[in-house]
Amino acid sequence: MNLTPITRRRLAQFRANKRGYWSFWIFITFLIIALGAEFVANDRPLVVQTGGKTYFPVLFFYPETAFGGEFETEADYRDSFVRELIQGADGSKGWMLWPPIPYSYDTINYELAAPPPTPPFFGGNLLGTDDQGRDVAARVIYGFRLSVMFGLILTVISSIIGITAGAIQGYYGGMTDLVMQRTLEVWGSMPSLYILIIFAALFPPGFWTLLFILLLFSWLSLVDVVRAEFLRARNFDYVRAAAALGVSNPVIMWRHVLPNAMVATVTLMPFILTSSITSLTALDFLGLGLPPGSASLGELLLQGKNNLSAPWLGFTAFFSLAIILILLNFIGEAVRDAFDPRKTGL
Repeated sequence: MNLTPITRRRLAQFRANKRGYWSFWIFITFLIIALGAEFVANDRPLVVQTGGKTYFPVLFFYPETAFGGEFETEADYRDSFVRELIQGADGSKGWMLWPPIPYSYDTINYELAAPPPTPPFFGGNLLGTDDQGRDVAARVIYGFRLSVMFGLILTVISSIIGITAGAIQGYYGGMTDLVMQRTLEVWGSMPSLYILIIFAALFPPGFWTLLFILLLFSWLSLVDVVRAEFLRARNFDYVRAAAALGVSNPVIMWRHVLPNAMVATVTLMPFILTSSITSLTALDFLGLGLPPGSASLGELLLQGKNNLSAPWLGFTAFFSLAIILILLNFIGEAVRDAFDPRKTGL
């Protein structure tokens, strides 16, 4: 792939920030593991071999009758009866290959020898169980995926809205800029936290409902930056020349002015992602976030508060969030350095 000299210098500057560079690869590794969470933490085997046939329960639905059982519902592979159907009484009929963590985020471990929450390494649970007997490690993996996917979607949509609003303000200026700026000032001065809490209490909890609620304010942080870049760039000679040649305003904005504004926008995106994850965690902690039972880091943090006798819950939630936010902040610093013209010599 042929890269421009500017892009090469930016990549070199990004690599020069060792803290941000290695944080990027660590975060990508965590994200890849989380995206394949079903292959890492699941209460269904990866592969089942029995009766000369091979099954992949992690990918497909198999009723109990497929293994010689009586019910058309999905086989409970953790049940001793189903295990005997698959493996035989002496284990010679077949075998099952389980993921590293044989629990999903909502799997309740009924084989615990003590009431939940149980400490780490008790009953085969790496990070212990929560107050409902669910594996904490599995919930952290699924919660990480949910939080990051939520943050990424919110960041992308917020960026699109914020860039569009700032571009219109900065390029057209005049009365358009004045009216939109006063409107944004009024909207931005509203107590966003209280409004978020009220909306979250009025509407039924859900992924897309929370996304819409947080989207109401998350895009505002980009408007001023993009507006300033468009106000500066619209008076450049090549922009005026394009307008004099009859190029339409949308084409000028997209092709000639937007690339300059994207420099400042890209540097803010990791911090918007961090803010999105923090907001979701805060709403879950307050009980106004995702539906009960969802894999949520905020819900795990709430359990840590409610179960002070089980400190591993609070420590796990704290360190999980701290590691995510620290990595994203370090990545954001490296991206900012990469696009800083004083450091790249642009």
